[in-house]
Amino acid sequence: MSPPVAPPGWSRWLVPPAALSVHLSIGQAYAWSVFKPPLESALGLTGTQSALPFQLAIVMLGLSAAFGGTLVERNGPRWAMTVALVCFSSGFLISALGAATEQYWLIVLGYGFVGGIGLGIGYISPVSTLIKWFPDRPGMATGIAIMGFGGGALIASPWSAQMLQSFGADHSGIALAFLVHGLSYAVFMTLGVLLVRVPRTAQPTTAQPTTAQGPADATRVQVSARSAVRTPQFWCLWIVLCMNVTAGIGILEKAAPMITDFFADTSTPLSATAAAGFVALLSAANMAGRIGWSSTSDLMGRKNIYRLYLGVGALMYALIALAGDTSKPVFILCTLVILSFYGGGFATVPAYLKDLFGTHQVGAIHGRLLTAWSTAGVLGPLIVNWIADHQKDAGKHGSDLYTLSLYIMIGLLAVGFAANELIRPVHPRHHLPAPKETADVAARQQPESA
Repeated sequence: MSPPVAPPGWSRWLVPPAALSVHLSIGQAYAWSVFKPPLESALGLTGTQSALPFQLAIVMLGLSAAFGGTLVERNGPRWAMTVALVCFSSGFLISALGAATEQYWLIVLGYGFVGGIGLGIGYISPVSTLIKWFPDRPGMATGIAIMGFGGGALIASPWSAQMLQSFGADHSGIALAFLVHGLSYAVFMTLGVLLVRVPRTAQPTTAQPTTAQGPADATRVQVSARSAVRTPQFWCLWIVLCMNVTAGIGILEKAAPMITDFFADTSTPLSATAAAGFVALLSAANMAGRIGWSSTSDLMGRKNIYRLYLGVGALMYALIALAGDTSKPVFILCTLVILSFYGGGFATVPAYLKDLFGTHQVGAIHGRLLTAWSTAGVLGPLIVNWIADHQKDAGKHGSDLYTLSLYIMIGLLAVGFAANELIRPVHPRHHLPAPKETADVAARQQPESA
């Protein structure tokens, strides 16, 4: 499948909706918790077991993005979106079969393994194309698309809950809900496959927007994916992303029980409905941060915006820890800010990669960097859940269940802040030769004519 080249007069503003159709679909992953209670009840699972499909999906997201990034660059966004469509939709269909036959391993295989590959390929599919279409505003462009991944749960969560209420929460109702998801997302993602185009000219190499690395040098730099992973800049940015995601996903994964536990010993404990509303607020902050903060990075620069994410994020965690259960507004406001930084970190990192390594293989480099997400997807929930369980066993309750976790998150964000400070422009030895240099080398290698 050859990359679809835009015809003359094609509007670049048609590309973000194509990316959104994919990201809004695969963003359903953040709504997996809706299926956890019905699965536990219908199939006799524990909470740990019902989380397996989501955990495997996040791991496969990082791995498939890492190993498939070069293929995405080579074959283009339409090929990548098609692969994502097939894998993500097939994952739901396999899960539907597993639920219908009460074979939970099929749900883990379908949603976690097959669907997770669709998540990874789909996540990186539009990134390189958007940066090429919007060399002047790369943060805004990728923010629009990646916003969809954060906002997908706002659509999927009530939609899934309504289907389970209509079809029933037994194994057959869950199977039917999975089936409807798979078919509906296939149709919606097809819109992106048909609409996406690549620009006719290599816009990023000719445009000279101002970036965090300077107005000219950053856009001239071109580094291959193979060379990028050998640079200290890549691994510093890997640490930055991993620490920022760990801090956010630790709250996101345990949001409802965390706020309920935090204020359980107060005179006004939270109801289950209020806790669900808090989760919706976090999803909205996650989505808003992806477009808001990434667009701001075009003005502030990438390094400065990550100073904000990591430095102010650590302050927000400190405020939560110091306030304890004395103030619900402080807790809610601080967690909303943290989740906006969580979303903003995801949306800004492709533009940061573009500033450092150029556009040559930015999609492939981005895919390799997303292994940081896989690591954080395990690390964040593990820290919060493991410590909370042990504190509960020790007889503690309320906000004391999470105080140690909050201070650990502050430490992790400090590590990320230090890693961001160490990022410098990539050494010229890693740069690809410019086209003129390549031609000169070739000319010198030609034998002299008689």
